[in-house]
Formats: sequence, structure tokens, C-alpha cells
Amino acid sequence: MNTVVATSPLTIQIHEADNVAIVANDGGLPAGTVLPSGLVLKDKVPQGHKVALVDLPAEAAVLRYNVPIGYAVQPIEAGSWVHERLLRMPEARELEGLPKATVKPAPLPALEGYTFEGFRNADGSVGTRNILGITTTVQCVAGVVEFAVKRIKSEMLPLYPHVDDVVSLEHTYGCGVAIDAPDAIIPIRTLRNISLNPNFGGEVMVVSLGCEKLQPERLMPPGVIPISDQRDEHAGLDVVCLQDNEHVGFMSMVESIMKTARRHLERLNARRRETVPASELVVGVQCGGSDAFSGVTANPAVGFCADLLVRVGATVMFSENTEVRDGIAQLTSRASTPEVADAMIREMAWYDAYLQRGSVDRSANTTPGNKKGGLSNIVEKAMGSIVKSGSAPISGVLSPGDKLNGQRGLIYAATPASDFICGTLQLAAGMNMHVFTTGRGTPYGLAECPVIKVATRSDLARRWHDLMDINAGLIADGEKSIAEMGWEMFQMMLDVASGRRTWAERHQLHNALVLFNPAPVT
Repeated sequence: MNTVVATSPLTIQIHEADNVAIVANDGGLPAGTVLPSGLVLKDKVPQGHKVALVDLPAEAAVLRYNVPIGYAVQPIEAGSWVHERLLRMPEARELEGLPKATVKPAPLPALEGYTFEGFRNADGSVGTRNILGITTTVQCVAGVVEFAVKRIKSEMLPLYPHVDDVVSLEHTYGCGVAIDAPDAIIPIRTLRNISLNPNFGGEVMVVSLGCEKLQPERLMPPGVIPISDQRDEHAGLDVVCLQDNEHVGFMSMVESIMKTARRHLERLNARRRETVPASELVVGVQCGGSDAFSGVTANPAVGFCADLLVRVGATVMFSENTEVRDGIAQLTSRASTPEVADAMIREMAWYDAYLQRGSVDRSANTTPGNKKGGLSNIVEKAMGSIVKSGSAPISGVLSPGDKLNGQRGLIYAATPASDFICGTLQLAAGMNMHVFTTGRGTPYGLAECPVIKVATRSDLARRWHDLMDINAGLIADGEKSIAEMGWEMFQMMLDVASGRRTWAERHQLHNALVLFNPAPVT
């Protein structure tokens, strides 16, 4: 990384073998700019975009991260702007013959003595928040539940000061779907496992319409809900069914929801934060609105922090199938065992087939904003995305909608790259803390879990000063190292897990849950 004063031309070259670098200056650099190396820019190059460091003949591999991110479709002179229209994207790596568990790094030294103040649950999990989550079986009930939740928050929640929030687990699934199709289990188990997220304290309350395909007993079969020492082991699933004869009129439904909620609020309000080891953190990491700085600043810092979390015994989940697909060999080689590598390959093969059914491929992932931010294609985007996972061995793999079952360390949770679906599936897996990096900027948030937002660029952090929790752009500015920023994230996670509110929580910004449903809709 070339670090000079802020007003001087600043470029970032990731690997010494790279034949392109990205422009770091706010606003980019005009044609005629002389770089510290003596290279003169032939074109105006926007911030985050690539400049050729050497002459590149047609069909030459364009290297970033020491990986071919594309092949020149025409000769490119040194000092020229290298953008997506000048590149032919490489073919995807085949899933046969991949290295499996070949990288054997030295064990990371354990970190001890780190704690946070969390809510201990009867099943042994720990919540970072104490929230009443109201599960819905079908979209039809969403309006009634929303009305009831507003009343609960205004009339009842002030009476329960130790409860952080009341959240409706609204979604668009539940009826009008082929619910017996093979892949229908994915949205069903996703909603089931979200209801059991550690931040809900084991208090499961369901609102049903009555006639929907996703009946409450199908969603929550017997034995799924852990029985705490505060509940009657003979108690059934706590369901409010709007079509029951007892409900006469709209307000009768609302009052029934409020009455049921009161019982759960009373139990949640009796809970208190207690000191727990940092090993109880379950952190989901994700990036959205990515740019060329994502793989330079924020994601490497998250990767360093991920290693710290593994060292304290915590669980870290990284995801986004299409955003790691082009680095699959890197991942299978880091698997802790060949079996873990095989599980990752199975998930990638399933997702390849899923995309093929829709007549699209991985290139459909990259957005206009990604390209405006300097990412030419999904290969370049994937190289920057993978670094969020750090360097620890990958110790487990989760299929979409699956829940952690005692796994620790670095876990690959196979999800689509969609911000909303990925976050929803990570909630189902059991995350109690979310870290979200962004270069273009997004007000993304989750009502069910605190989200720490990390800006990749100082310009974004300045403009969105009350939306971004951490400015990783200081790495590109030369003011902080990746390690310093990683430690800052780690400490903030402990603080937020103990109750410190993120910007998204202060503004009550959150996105809807989006269930992944690869099965047919009828």
C-alpha cells in the first residue's frame, strides 16, 4: 500500500505481482496525474477503480490479489483506466479436483479473560438482547400483528424495563406455496430456527390465521422448543389463531395477542444480564453495497477480528455463495477436514444447479453500485469478500436454514448473497451479533439482532456519520493498521453485546426478514 499525504496521488496495490492498482483519492484522479512511481495517468480514473501499472496486451491476465480477475479484450496501455468493459470474466472453477484440508496453519494462540454482559438461556445459548419475538405463520396476519405490536410497545413495554424490544417475525411465506416440495423445508426450518434465536430467550409465541398451509404444528413440532425451568413442561405451543370462534371483531384479535404477549414479557423481564465469556458470541459477517475498498479495508479488518473471535472460542459465520464461489479452492484447502471440504462442495454444487434452473450464472450477482465502486465482476468481488473469514480453519458447514448445534470456530453458512436473505439465514443459524461492511453505503439493519456497520471509505463514514459505527477507511488513509482496526471491532462487539446500541438501533432502522424459498409457488 502506497501511503502519502492526503492531497497526493494515492494508489493501493494488494500484491506485488498485481499489474493493476486502485485509486484511493476522494473524487479519483484526473488524466495527466503523475503517480509516485512516475507513471502518468492516460485517463481520468474514479476513486476505487483500477489503473494499469504496465502495458497489457490483448488476452493478458489482469491480476488483483495475485488472482486473474479477467482477461484484457484489447491492448491496455500503462496508466489507463481498467474497467469492466475491457475485461472478459474467467470461467468458474470446476468443483472436481479441489484441494481438501491441505492448509494446516499453526493453531492460533488462545485469548482468555474477555467477557461481555449477556442473557443466559435455558438451552445454554446466550443472547445479546432480550427481545420478545412474535412468530407469524403466514403473511395474512401481518397487519393485525403489526397493529398489536404497536400497542404492546406503547402500552405494555414501558412496564417491562428489562425487555429490549418486541418484534414481529413477519415474512411472505406460509400459503400459496408447494409446501411438500423437497426444497420447501428451507423456508420452514428458517422461520422455525429464527424463532429459537438466542436473542428471544426461549420464549416462543405464534400468531396463525388458521387456514394456511404452514400450520403452527408443522412449523413447531413437539420437542422443538426447549422447556425452561420457568415454564410448565406440559404446556403446548403458545398460539393465537385469528380464525378461532372466540375472536369477534378485529380488536378481539388484538387483545388476544396482547394478553398472550404479557405472559412472555413477564418471564423475559425477570431476566438480567450476567457476565459471560466472549466465547458465547455468535457473529455473522456480511458485506453489502461493496466497492473496491471492501477487500482492502473493512473486510480484512473483519477477517483479523474473526481470528480474534476464534481465539476466544467464539463462533463466526461467513456466507454468500456467489461471493465466495470463485475462491472455492481457497476455502476447501482451509477446511479442517476433508469431510468439511466435501460439505462445502456439496453446497456450491447445489447452488450452481439452483442458478442454472433460473437460467443465470454467478455473473448476475454484481450490481451497478458494485461496478461504480470499482468492482469489475464477481471474481474481483469474491476475492475481497473471502477475506472477511480471516485465516482460521473452516470447522463446519451449514445448509440454508440450519441451526448451529454446538459448533464453534469458523463456520461456512451457505446462503444466497442477497443482504436480506443472508441476514435472515444467519439469524436462523443462531447469530447474536451481526457485522456488516459497506462501501457504497446502506442503512441495512435487523430488529432481531444488533448490526455493527463498517464503512470501507472515510468519505462514506464522514457523510453517513450517524449510520456507520466504524470507519475502516482509516486503513486506506494510513491512520490505522488492519490489526488496530480489527481490535477496535472486537472491543466494540463486546460493548454492543453488553447493551451498547448501534446506530441502526438508535434510529430503529431494520429490514424485513426475507425467507429463501427455492421451492415452487402455487
